[in-house]
Amino acid sequence: MKILVVLLLVICIVHRSAGSQRTDLVTSDGCCKDYSPVRVPKGRIRNVVMIPSHCGHRAIVVTTVCEKKVCIKLNSDWARTVLDEFQKSTANNKPPSAPFNVFQCNNKKQ
Repeated sequence: MKILVVLLLVICIVHRSAGSQRTDLVTSDGCCKDYSPVRVPKGRIRNVVMIPSHCGHRAIVVTTVCEKKVCIKLNSDWARTVLDEFQKSTANNKPPSAPFNVFQCNNKKQ
């Protein structure tokens, strides 16, 4: 019985530590390694930028209020709309206005 408890504890610790590893989807030169189909809610978006033209694909990098970077291909209407609206929201070097960046990160690990 003690071995079972210890084994379960080890499995839980390994699972938790594996889940906390974060692989960066954006390379050091600003290109995306992988793309997500996820539509990030506007209130959770802190920043939106186009990836550099040398990357091969047209895409945006969405940074959330929890500093998670999500690569999204620009071939969807949603991605183009978010990019346009974010650029208008941050015109004249202003911080993003509502509906962007209105939520706080409630990730307890940060």
